[in-house]
Amino acid sequence: MTVTWEELGWERLAEGVGRCRLPVWDCTVGLVVGAGSAVLVDAGSSLAEGARLREQAEAIAGCRVRFLALTHPHFDHVFGAAAFADATVLAAAGADADAVAGDAFGDGREEMRADAVRNGLDATAAREAADALVRPHRGVRGRLSLEPAGGPRVVLADVGPGHSARDLAVVVPGDPAVVFCGDLVEESGAPQAGPDAVPSRWPAALDRLLALGGEDALYVPGHGAVVDAAFVRAQRDALAERFGVS
Repeated sequence: MTVTWEELGWERLAEGVGRCRLPVWDCTVGLVVGAGSAVLVDAGSSLAEGARLREQAEAIAGCRVRFLALTHPHFDHVFGAAAFADATVLAAAGADADAVAGDAFGDGREEMRADAVRNGLDATAAREAADALVRPHRGVRGRLSLEPAGGPRVVLADVGPGHSARDLAVVVPGDPAVVFCGDLVEESGAPQAGPDAVPSRWPAALDRLLALGGEDALYVPGHGAVVDAAFVRAQRDALAERFGVS
């Protein structure tokens, strides 16, 4: 039996498309619903959060999550991914050989665990999630289209680097289009540039994001409220000034 988006505290954005804002770090998780399968965008910050997200997403969709798209390899967006072990996991090209890579992960996995603890995640939960990290089944180069049965088309685009070395945007064409931006765009605070950011190329990544979505799209930040193209463009210009790039 399906439930409505609102009953579980999710925000419906368009037909078959919605998102929730998670507690603590205000991360966005997106959901695109088809008749027989669903696409989830990002997986939360812990195994327990991932399990809750799966339960809620599949209750809304009335079917299983078939695809999990990870916007970038930071703990608050990927540490719940092991809850979707039977889904096809997709990430920007390169992530399957590095940062979200299961047994092959190495130093990057340890850095994500340490970052999670620094930011307040329980140390045991952080260790469990880091140890269970799944390897993406496919790294997206350029664009990749998914068509969940009976649902809207979903376009994955490798638009980075910028906020990280591997930034994936998820676009659901329509009227309006919905663009899940990951942390290339943030609304609830200033964009964060950590050690894996590529500031000199971040404005260009936002140019690519705007070209994908267009002027009338709904842009869904990795953190914060849904914004419009004007907000994304203003943030692009502010980042260019901040980092001294055109």
